[in-house]
Amino acid sequence: MVKDQDDKVPGQGERIQKVLAQAGVGSRREMEEWITAGRVTVNGEPATLGMRVVEGDVLRADKRTVHVKAQEDRDFPRVLLYHKQEGEIVSRDDPENRTNVFEKLPKLRGMKWIAIGRLDYNTSGLLIFTTSGELANRLMHPRFEVEREYAVRVQGVMTPEQMRQMTREGIELEDGPVKFEKLTDEGGEGFNHWYRLVLKEGRNRVVRRIFEALGLVVSRLMRVRFGIINLPPSIKRGKMAELGDGEVNMILDWVGLSAQTVDEEATEDPRAAEGKIKQIKSAPPHKGQRAEPAKTGRNVAAKGRQKQAGAAVSRGGRNKTKAGVKG
Repeated sequence: MVKDQDDKVPGQGERIQKVLAQAGVGSRREMEEWITAGRVTVNGEPATLGMRVVEGDVLRADKRTVHVKAQEDRDFPRVLLYHKQEGEIVSRDDPENRTNVFEKLPKLRGMKWIAIGRLDYNTSGLLIFTTSGELANRLMHPRFEVEREYAVRVQGVMTPEQMRQMTREGIELEDGPVKFEKLTDEGGEGFNHWYRLVLKEGRNRVVRRIFEALGLVVSRLMRVRFGIINLPPSIKRGKMAELGDGEVNMILDWVGLSAQTVDEEATEDPRAAEGKIKQIKSAPPHKGQRAEPAKTGRNVAAKGRQKQAGAAVSRGGRNKTKAGVKG
């Protein structure tokens, strides 16, 4: 059943571009362009701007098929944190049949997990998954400049000139210039030395390529933060935890989306909303201490899900500008 905007019953149906965005096909703006270009159909018929769809409709956007579910099944995003190990890929299709992180995630009905920021095969650390395409787009889109923080182990010690070039002058790569927002020396023993760095983009293998451009060898790379989302010590390698509603609401608020249903079009730049988030007071659990689940106010099947990640989302700390999740 499809209703044009002029014929819609109040409260019935949702804008087609919103449903496609929630399914992770693309942003709402991109979906509007696809509809105008004739790349979207509803139940086999060409879609038009302003069209509304309801439960049971089948949408086709290029090669993607989206079955419209009841609104209450899609409104509130789920967010999952996973501690990726080296030797795992972040892709559903791999001709080499390597270990796939998606195979480890909880099964969903009528939805799918969307990866927010990939990590390459030899990189470990924080991976974020969500059921909301809009949230994923907000956290990954280059214009929002969401910070990514990494711990990197390098063979040898960098010179002050190399560190200055990485943070001030920048490095010219084959796909354009890039620089770190912050780079600190974390020390080390012997041949290996640790550094902590922050950058605001997610180009393929960009961290490794920056070091390689200066003749430096990265022996280990681990992501510890994405925006305001940290990798809690309680989530061990190869394990995962789902955020509670309070933390998800903080993320939605931080990126400028509705904290209730992610329903209305969000136009605010996430970086402008910095003052709206309240810091989660609890600290990460000490070694051996069990993380307390976050309180939730949503009447859904959250109780039976994976254990929740305490103190994964925070306002305080280093470089915490609105647009991602910090740690």
